[in-house]
Amino acid sequence: MDSRIEEIIKRGSIRIEVKRSGMLQKMLFTVKKIKIGEQEFTELYLPRKLELGELERVANETGLPVESENARAFPKGMGAIDFIGL
Repeated sequence: MDSRIEEIIKRGSIRIEVKRSGMLQKMLFTVKKIKIGEQEFTELYLPRKLELGELERVANETGLPVESENARAFPKGMGAIDFIGL
């Protein structure tokens, strides 16, 4: 696992600059565990709406799945199974 991902999970959150409503804003994404049957995967969560393009950008930059109120995005070529056990 990438040391940056380990650091984000260890801290429990990360502040990332995103474009929201046409403005650049620093938003706090928190680490969240999502249950899938008997297992769970790790993602970053933002309790606000964010455009899918921005979610995808953040997912690719951090290497972790990202969820907001309206959507979820995974890093390119990855899915929930790649983040089980983090």
